[in-house]
Amino acid sequence: MITKHTVESLLAFEEDIAQEFARGTIKAPVHLGGGNEDQLVKIFQHIQADDWVLNGWRSHFSCLLKGVPPATLRAAILEGRSVALCFPDQNVLCSGIMAGIAPIAVGIADGLLRKGEKGWVWCFLGDMSAESGIFHEAEKYAARHDLPISWVIEDNGLSVMTPTQKSWGEEPHVSHKFRYHYSLERPHSGIGKWVRF
Repeated sequence: MITKHTVESLLAFEEDIAQEFARGTIKAPVHLGGGNEDQLVKIFQHIQADDWVLNGWRSHFSCLLKGVPPATLRAAILEGRSVALCFPDQNVLCSGIMAGIAPIAVGIADGLLRKGEKGWVWCFLGDMSAESGIFHEAEKYAARHDLPISWVIEDNGLSVMTPTQKSWGEEPHVSHKFRYHYSLERPHSGIGKWVRF
């Protein structure tokens, strides 16, 4: 385990940030955590110092558990960077773009594999991000290339304030998708020889 944070210390940190926001000290959006601290403490028992942690907007707990000093994290949040926290010294990167962290996670994992370096990538995403096309592409690429990456879906059932599954349709339906196979008899582009225009 990287840090000695407890559920209580995580909640105390977040309450301090909530009070700062209430006083108007933070002049930017904040995404406060709460309700998932038990799960995160357990997950971070498996995360090593060489590992990377990537996250979306709600990342305060992950930053603390990965070893970002509380004073450093607090200062970054007070400066207005709550939704895009990055701490290279602790291998922590976050993005405020929905699911935008997924392809970055794939790139880091691919780099670790190609260079033969130690470490693993842990990418945390909300349930709405996990429904997006960018996540499905990243997950498929990582699986097919056997990249050193784990995806952690933090599912609170909501996309902001809308139930996530309501956004996508709650009842399963059959997709009307057809596929056929063929052999292309011509080059991908042009006619197979140079043509002067």
